[in-house]
Amino acid sequence: MFWRSLDWRAPWLAPYVEVARPVIERLEASDSVAAALGGPRFVAQGELPEGEAYEAFIGRTGRVPTRDNLHDLLNGLVWLRFPALKHRLNRLHAAQIAAEGVQPQRGPLRNALTLFDENGAWWQAPPALAEALQRRDWRALFVTHRALWAASRPVLIGHALLEKLAAPRAAITAHVWLAVAAPEEPGSIQPAAWAGKPFHPLPVLGVPGWWPANESFAFYDDASVFRPPRG
Repeated sequence: MFWRSLDWRAPWLAPYVEVARPVIERLEASDSVAAALGGPRFVAQGELPEGEAYEAFIGRTGRVPTRDNLHDLLNGLVWLRFPALKHRLNRLHAAQIAAEGVQPQRGPLRNALTLFDENGAWWQAPPALAEALQRRDWRALFVTHRALWAASRPVLIGHALLEKLAAPRAAITAHVWLAVAAPEEPGSIQPAAWAGKPFHPLPVLGVPGWWPANESFAFYDDASVFRPPRG
C-alpha cells in the first residue's frame, strides 16, 4: 500500500488532489497503478519493448509504461494534471532521439528535460522573488519579500521530487524553471535555452507556508541547505 505514504494535506500536493482522488480509490481495489490511473494512456511496464527508449515508446504510441510503485504513480498523476506539459517534454525527447538515436549518454537537452521531469518545479514568480532566487539571496527571497509569496507558489512537476517529499527533509531541493506562462501553456520550453539547464535551486521546505519550521527565520541560516552562490 505504498500510496498511503502520501500526506494529501501537504501543500505541495495541492495541484494533484483532485486528479488523485479517483486514482487512489481505484488503487484501494486493485494493485495495478496503470489500471488505477485509467484510460489507454497508461500501460504495464512489460509493454515497453526491449531495446526501445522509454521516451521514444511514448512518442510512438502515446502510451506511458507504468510500474507498480510510488514513483510511477506520481508520474502518472503529473500526466493527468499537466498533460500538455508532459507531452511537450516527451516530444522534445522523442525528436532528439529520432535525430541522433539513443546514445550511451544523453546530450545536454535530454539531460535537462530528464532533470526537470524528475526534479523540476514550474514557477511564475514575481520579479523580486525571481531576482532573489537567481542570486541565491535567501534572506531576500524568504524574509525580506516574504509577503509576495501569498500571490505565487512554485508548482512541483518532478515526480522523483514529489516522491522524496513523502518523507520531508530540509535538504530536498527543486530545480526551478522561472516561467512566463502557466504550466498548462508549455510553449516557452525551447530546446536552445533548455540545453543550458536554465534552472535554479530552491530548497522546497523553505517556501513560506509549506513547513512549520520556516516560521522561524533561523530556519534559513543552515548554509548546508541554503547554499551561497558559487564563487
